[in-house]
Amino acid sequence: MKRILLAMFGVLAAALALLSPAFAQSKGKVYYMVPTLLDEFQTGSVSALEMFLKQVGYEMVTLNADNKTDVQQSQMNDVIALKPSAIILAAVDFNALKPSIEAAMAAGIPVVEFDRQITTTPSAFTSVAGTIEIGYVAAEQAQKLLTAKNGSVKGKVLQILGDPGDPYTLDIQKGFEEKMAAFPDVKIISLPAMQWEASNAGTIASDQLVANPDIDLIFSHAAHLSVAVVAALESAGKKPGDIMLMSSNGAPVGLDLIRKGWLNVEVEQPLYAQAAAVAMFMDKIVAKSEIKAGPYDVLGLPSTVTIEAWGPNIKVPGAAIDKSNVDDPKFWGNLKPPTDTVKSVE
Repeated sequence: MKRILLAMFGVLAAALALLSPAFAQSKGKVYYMVPTLLDEFQTGSVSALEMFLKQVGYEMVTLNADNKTDVQQSQMNDVIALKPSAIILAAVDFNALKPSIEAAMAAGIPVVEFDRQITTTPSAFTSVAGTIEIGYVAAEQAQKLLTAKNGSVKGKVLQILGDPGDPYTLDIQKGFEEKMAAFPDVKIISLPAMQWEASNAGTIASDQLVANPDIDLIFSHAAHLSVAVVAALESAGKKPGDIMLMSSNGAPVGLDLIRKGWLNVEVEQPLYAQAAAVAMFMDKIVAKSEIKAGPYDVLGLPSTVTIEAWGPNIKVPGAAIDKSNVDDPKFWGNLKPPTDTVKSVE
């Protein structure tokens, strides 16, 4: 009788494994090397990647480098020894991590660059926002704001970058300054907030308010930097609207600053779609199958895969957020994950 019951339980367990996704065997383990968890984009990227990868059958483990290059290098070495199905890397320093990427690829472990594009060595796949395009959108918004205030596109802009070792911020700067170059009456002061530290952005804003009290617009390359900028403005006795503000990643704190009247525009970085794109292509990445160039729909956003010298690269577009659309749930800063289920690209 005992043997019969055990056999019945075995059959039941097998049936559940076939019928229930919870019992389904994972396709493999993927490690996500997150640079820091100090800002909401990075914490949001962990939950988004985990959710979408689970939908296509992969288990994800996250390792946080706390913005330390040597820690991330050590983590990469440890993970390579574990031989996972793939590694997703958002590099602390894109130059310093190049040897680690090459070591993983040489060991047969595909490396996916997420959010922070690395062009100096081949990877299996790269999923990024159209960062130069974010700079273009920011420039268009800056032109509108300066015209509304000064009657034409003229004035003084303080541009607070993130860490200069991060291509995300360098590309935004490139796009922004490229479009603003057509307006010689605009003076742009560009300074980096090292390690993306908000306190560094606050110090820059405080110092520049003294050195350049006629600043018209402050453009920070992340919403959490704008929080520190607002604190600096308040300390200087400024009120919402005294100096125009923009940010460029669409975090919840940025949307809150729009609602409070401090921030004029937030140019969103499409976090959910960037993560969904990684999941869509993970089967091909792991199988080392060809990823074809062309247009793809990623959570309703028209995105494009190109084949670059560093490998297949998908760019996902962003959008400008202001008071007119700040409550739209499609923006990741409203913390309402999409209900869409991603599917693997055939």
